[in-house]
Amino acid sequence: MPLPEGPSSKSILGTEKSSARSDQIALLSHDIRGAMSDVIGGLRLIDMDELHPDVRAQLLRVQASGETLARLLEQTIAHLAEEVGDLSQPSDYLNLVRFLHDIESRWAGRASASGLRFVIETSGTMPALVRLERITLERIIGNILSNAFKYTEKGKVQLDVSLNDDQGLVFCICDDGPGFSEEALERLFEMRGRPRGSEKPGSGLGLHIVKDLSDQLGAELEVQNRKSCGALITLTVPDYVWQTPQRAATGGVLPDLSGRRILVAEDNPTNQMLTVQMLEALHAESHVAEDGLAALEALEQYEFDMALVDIEMPRLNGIAFMREVRARPDHLARIPLVALTAYVLRSNREVIYAAGADAIVAKPIMSIDRFAETLAQYLDIDETRDATTTTSSLEDHTLMNRDRLDRLLEIAGPDGASELLKRLGSDLRRVHQNLLRGVAEMDQPLLRAETHVLISLAGAVGAESLHALANRLNGAAHRFDESEIVALGSEADTRTKALIALVDRELAERTAPV
Repeated sequence: MPLPEGPSSKSILGTEKSSARSDQIALLSHDIRGAMSDVIGGLRLIDMDELHPDVRAQLLRVQASGETLARLLEQTIAHLAEEVGDLSQPSDYLNLVRFLHDIESRWAGRASASGLRFVIETSGTMPALVRLERITLERIIGNILSNAFKYTEKGKVQLDVSLNDDQGLVFCICDDGPGFSEEALERLFEMRGRPRGSEKPGSGLGLHIVKDLSDQLGAELEVQNRKSCGALITLTVPDYVWQTPQRAATGGVLPDLSGRRILVAEDNPTNQMLTVQMLEALHAESHVAEDGLAALEALEQYEFDMALVDIEMPRLNGIAFMREVRARPDHLARIPLVALTAYVLRSNREVIYAAGADAIVAKPIMSIDRFAETLAQYLDIDETRDATTTTSSLEDHTLMNRDRLDRLLEIAGPDGASELLKRLGSDLRRVHQNLLRGVAEMDQPLLRAETHVLISLAGAVGAESLHALANRLNGAAHRFDESEIVALGSEADTRTKALIALVDRELAERTAPV
């Protein structure tokens, strides 16, 4: 599905034509996301406190399940489109407390409807944030709970979460059902390994999916029967898998956008309200414009620190709006622009960035954490840098997440770690030299290509500040903003050299004679 066209007769998709398959996926993905936005947004706007407890429990169940469905659809569409990654800024951690709350909201209603109890218990000091892909963990827990509720006719289903002595994150799910038969235990993880003659309906795929996802996660899965009655399934995620990135170790506190004024260009009333509510939670001021022309008028009348721009708007769409803004001869041409869109294919993103977007946030917005992170990045708000931080330290200057680099080296093993560091150093030097040449010659294709490589390298090793800077430089290259390219290029030069020095130091320590 093509993106909406602006006043120009030239297609905003440029000279490349999408295949029929890509068009169809774009059409479906846009409409699905639009529908899911309305469902999830409408549920979030209901005042749950005014409802009868039973009704509230079921609505919370529907809301949590709807958000899970949205994440599953996102992943499915991405695979169909042969796309990888997320449209918002990279963030591979999740808020464990909020995750467990959502699990409870989804399954407590089902338990109540079946005359059962659902209990979640945590023990000891639990991490606020964990470095786990939410949708994978959610599918594992969801499939286990689904089986537990299917076979338990009375009593309760319980989820216990704790840290073991080795700092492994442990999820234990037990139930008061009949437990597993001998045949079921023998065929536990087989595709369609359901025992013959089972009275309960089902396909026998649940535990096969759980085992496959657990292996992908790097977690251990143990299935057994309890001594009294029922089943006990334990998922143990090793510490090196879940350990929280240094940047996220602050407890998940959202950035404070106090004093920042943000323009919201959005025509859908539900999306308007949800976006404004999230901005209020971040202590930012907001002004809503219902279409692109109203947004341009607002920019003329008021001072804003950023604009959030819906792509599909009446009168003047988001693409045309961003082009108008970037073409201005005054300071407004440099205002950060964040696109809010259900268009997700790579060709769509290229068009949006080319029009002047600094970042893209996918709709429906599923996480205020990622939303806030994106805004803070382009408002130059860094909650992780201490005021006393100096640039003399390589670790501080690159805001290294050592956990991520150490994990890569651990996966590579003793023999492969040195080779990995050599290749990393070589790749960084090549990118560094190409970026210097790209800035000096204002070579737009080279800058766009090399910043993509730098984004990947910096993100892989946990150089988070450099990763964010590379994203901004990539946006400036797409807009071909020469003054911003020079400014950001200079900073990227310094930070890339610092990362190269850090990699060289790590390599020297590993290869030094004992």
